[in-house]
Amino acid sequence: MNVFSQIFNNQVLSISVFACFLAQFIKIFTGKEKRIDLMRLFSSGGMPSSHSSFVTSLATLVGIEKGYSSTEFAIVCVFALIIMYDATGVRRSVGKQAAIINQMLDDLHHRKPIEQKRLKELVGHTPKEVLFGAVLGVITALTLR
Repeated sequence: MNVFSQIFNNQVLSISVFACFLAQFIKIFTGKEKRIDLMRLFSSGGMPSSHSSFVTSLATLVGIEKGYSSTEFAIVCVFALIIMYDATGVRRSVGKQAAIINQMLDDLHHRKPIEQKRLKELVGHTPKEVLFGAVLGVITALTLR
């Protein structure tokens, strides 16, 4: 069996990727603008967290397959927690900083033109977005396994 065939037949990977895409799809309907926005399929941040959905689905499936006391499950859990912490900490802070810088640019622009692209503000997640993403990942893993 070749490498690509093994990768595409990996059920744990397939379900985890599906959980990630499912979260991205749900984002189309959960934006602040209260309208369907297809561009949210390709953006980070927002409800639910696709990163959290991805890693919790993976952790759940590894736990089911290898056992919840296995080293493999422990490794996946550690990385999942790091990813979710990063989403609510560092990446969320970057988004807040981008909002402040964008406001400063707007304020400066009114006095004199500045050639500067606006920064992306929706980068990280609120704890609620991470929680919903995590729950979605676990439910997807348990349902599709």
